Amino acid sequence: MSERLGPPLDEPVFDELAIIGIGLIGSSLARAIRRQNAARRIVVADASEEALGRAEALGLGDAFTTDLAEGVRNADCVILCAPVGANAAIGRAIAPALKLGAIVSDVGSVKADVIAALQPVLPDHARLVPAHPVAGTEQSGPDAGFATLFVNRWSILTPPEGADAAAVAQVRRLWEAIGANVEVMEAAHHDLVLAITSHVPHLIAYNIVGTAADLEDVTRSEVMKFSAGGFRDFTRIAASDPTMWRDVFLHNKDAVLEMLGRFSEDLTALQRMIRRGDGDGLFALFTRTRGIRLGIVAQGQETAAPDFGRRVPDDGKAGR
Repeated sequence: MSERLGPPLDEPVFDELAIIGIGLIGSSLARAIRRQNAARRIVVADASEEALGRAEALGLGDAFTTDLAEGVRNADCVILCAPVGANAAIGRAIAPALKLGAIVSDVGSVKADVIAALQPVLPDHARLVPAHPVAGTEQSGPDAGFATLFVNRWSILTPPEGADAAAVAQVRRLWEAIGANVEVMEAAHHDLVLAITSHVPHLIAYNIVGTAADLEDVTRSEVMKFSAGGFRDFTRIAASDPTMWRDVFLHNKDAVLEMLGRFSEDLTALQRMIRRGDGDGLFALFTRTRGIRLGIVAQGQETAAPDFGRRVPDDGKAGR
């Protein structure tokens, strides 16, 4: 699975680009955009002075500010990299300062609610092109980012009805320039797909780790000491940013609840197989699900190499 960026662009996609929120995704975007010459100038805006200080120390932008309106004033493109629950407030804060025809995008893993939050507060001249890079780690903050985070990962664009085609094309070029594969999808469909591929797995991970921590007959030290690979994977997922995931579940609740209902039905069927000693049924299920894993590897979205929770570090932090 290649994680190398291509050569930098001869001509940037944007003259000035503003990133609001400089956590894992925002800082990775800044690193990748700078390395690939995808914008001539990067402005970093964040409500946290501490985060901005780290971003400046890391050289993630050309200008840094806690004033969101000031940060977007000359931007051709503004990318919101904050938890999705903050989008409406951010939209109201930047709306009066947006230059004519500015593109507003985001990176949230919920899209219908993002559109519903931003469309009413942005000026008519702004061009909204929501996006979701399907990439990340359990780490957070400006130091967590790295330039190759999006290489060979999907970035899903969900332009609202009537979106400006030229703006969509520019956002596509930006993501392709930093190594992502791009798909365009209707927002509600995106939310349903991500509910089962990302949101429900995270919810299950939070629940399983919480259950293990609450067991009366197993001490917390034993849970940590004897964790097998599967449980370690759950703990990695469950270590993800609490604010971000709280907002994801609150803002994609209909799709998540629908997928949870289906999952509960399937879990009940699995319980029945185990209770009845249905070895053939279990084997058939495990064979089918193994095929999903092999398909993910075949599409280059994961490596087939076993790591058992001990993956050797690579140079993924390069490009800070």
